[in-house]
Amino acid sequence: MVNAAVDGGGAAIGAAAGGMIAVAAPAVAGAPAPSSGGYKFSREEIDDVIRQWEDLHGKLLEDRRTANYMIGVRPPGAEPASEDFTASANPSGTAFAQALEKMIDYVQRYIQALRNARDGITTREDESQEHISNVGSGVMEV
Repeated sequence: MVNAAVDGGGAAIGAAAGGMIAVAAPAVAGAPAPSSGGYKFSREEIDDVIRQWEDLHGKLLEDRRTANYMIGVRPPGAEPASEDFTASANPSGTAFAQALEKMIDYVQRYIQALRNARDGITTREDESQEHISNVGSGVMEV
C-alpha cells in the first residue's frame, strides 16, 4: 500500500504493496488539523479521482469569479434602503470569497497529494521491477 500523508502541504510517500493508494487530507493554514484518517484508492481508480477533484477545482474557480460580483455590489440609488442592502451584501460577498479561497487551496493541495501518491507508486513499481531484473546478474552461468 502506498501511503501519502500530507503535512503542511508536503507529501510523504510510503512503500508499495497491494496496489492500493491511501491519501490523507492536506493541512490548511488557519484550519484545524485533519484527522489521521484518509481514503484508499486502487491504482485504477486514482486517475478518475484526480479528474473529479480537478472538476471541482474548476467549479470553485468559476464560483470565485461570481463572488467578485457579490463583493462589488453598488446601490442602484442614493437612498437608505439600497445603501443598507449594499452595506450588508458586500461583507457577505467578501466572506464568501474568503471561504472559496480556502476551499480552492484545500482542493489544490489534495490534488497534489493524489498526484504524488500516484506518481510514488509508479516510481516504486519501476524501482521494484528494475531490482527484480537485476537479481541474479553477475551470477556465472554454467
